[in-house]
Amino acid sequence: NIGLYFGTFNPIHVGHLIIANHMVDYTSLDQVWLVVTPQNPLKNKTSLLADYHRLATVRISVEDNTRLKACNIEFDLPKPSYTVNTLVYLKEKYPEHTFSLIMGEDNLRTFHKWKNYQQILENYSIYIYPRLLTEQEKEEDQNITSNNLLRSHPNVTIYNAPVMTVSASFIREAIKNKKDVHYLLTDPVYKYVTEMHFYEK
Repeated sequence: NIGLYFGTFNPIHVGHLIIANHMVDYTSLDQVWLVVTPQNPLKNKTSLLADYHRLATVRISVEDNTRLKACNIEFDLPKPSYTVNTLVYLKEKYPEHTFSLIMGEDNLRTFHKWKNYQQILENYSIYIYPRLLTEQEKEEDQNITSNNLLRSHPNVTIYNAPVMTVSASFIREAIKNKKDVHYLLTDPVYKYVTEMHFYEK
């Protein structure tokens, strides 16, 4: 049973790794694949590192953990990449595996806008990790019918994983402002990002 954890990982930080490791340690998942989402050619996002560099940092973060794996499957799929298409492709490529989806609680709010979200919901288990929501967001959540329906769906499980407040955007901003982010990244990623002078401008 493989859990798919999608992200731009720009950069990958300890928060991502704590969640991935928690999911493989405390649930029925055998492995977690960190799926690096490619740059959308239609969106010129200058702060987004090249696909190759983001994949490299994910690889060096998990290379000593056999239960976590970097995955570049979306790099070769048509752009823009939709989760539903990736899931179908993976099912065909690895028929021996069962795939599940790992996502943050905040993604539940927009999940009904995903392409063919019902197909995902009916065919895959979804592992949710908690995110820190503002009081306003919590209140809004109570009023969003789709959100409550999703939470009670038999394929959706919310796990009591650690709540991570560190974000990639915070780290990028900190590097730009010459702050020390050493403890927010693994040593190999910190070294890679520093040597390449990423996010400094």
